[in-house]
Amino acid sequence: MKRHLISAADLTRDDAVLILDTAEEMARVADRPIKKLPTLRGRTVVNLFFEDSTRTRISFEAAEKRLSADVINFSAKGSSVSKGESLKDTAQTLEAMGVDAVVIRHPASGAPHRLAASGWIDAAVINAGDGTHQHPTQALLDAFTLRRRLVGRGDDGTETLGRDLAGQRVTVVGDILHSRVARSNVDLLHTLGARVTLVAPPTLLPVGVEHWPCEVSYDLDAVLPKSDAVMMLRVQRERMSAAFFPTEREYTRRYGLDANRMAKMPVHAIVMHPGPMVRGMEITAEVADSDRCTVVEQVTNGVSIRMAVLYLLLGGNEPATTPHPSGERPAATTESAEEK
Repeated sequence: MKRHLISAADLTRDDAVLILDTAEEMARVADRPIKKLPTLRGRTVVNLFFEDSTRTRISFEAAEKRLSADVINFSAKGSSVSKGESLKDTAQTLEAMGVDAVVIRHPASGAPHRLAASGWIDAAVINAGDGTHQHPTQALLDAFTLRRRLVGRGDDGTETLGRDLAGQRVTVVGDILHSRVARSNVDLLHTLGARVTLVAPPTLLPVGVEHWPCEVSYDLDAVLPKSDAVMMLRVQRERMSAAFFPTEREYTRRYGLDANRMAKMPVHAIVMHPGPMVRGMEITAEVADSDRCTVVEQVTNGVSIRMAVLYLLLGGNEPATTPHPSGERPAATTESAEEK
């Protein structure tokens, strides 16, 4: 893997599979009485959030603490940023403190890349979402959820986990124009072999989308029967400066997922959402609360994925377990029994 994680497009198939495989091992930690490993003891990670967040910030913090890192939470509100301090000055302040990794969320597209490439700070940079550009760990946790749910069966009838998502059909629905989640998922799912279809009104598709490695449709009902997973997106009104569709009711009628539409999906198909959900607009409560919806599961998987990313960037470049002579893989990481 590279030193930083800025974009899902930067990941090769081998990189992505390594992260997903490592996350499988990290997920086992959650089943232990003591959910902690000493892998990153003595390392300092700063969560640098210039934009509001709940799931991503808490997920990263949980991942860092489970790996025993020292965690510093930074919020632009109440900091010197509110007094006009630049990203460069903030970065140099963190450099002076000797941090090992920076997890950054920023409203400006390209800010994490600027931080990583500038030389302002000698630390690994992980993009936790920048503007409408990228959100690579969200795409990774979505791929992890897809890989766990869309499994095949071996000749002996046991479940087998595919190394990638070759041939799986994933439909992403909603506000593609403003969605860093959509961009990241298109990049990563294509790398892992999935077939992605974007569904949205023409006004909510970005310029140049025809060059993305995916298909585009305006008819949700036509795509649903051919989907293994449907990922619903929130309409990001906070990023809109104009009207992109007539009314919320009209948007819901054409692009909302309700029980009738979910019934058109194959019986094995799942419903995903990166959150936060706007119930009654892009998704009904009945669908959101159904056992086919993976929203809560995605949050759980996010901790495992972020543990894997932090481990690989700061702890090691091999999978987090060593096979037993019998061929079975232990639950503990190579470097650590559980912290006493």
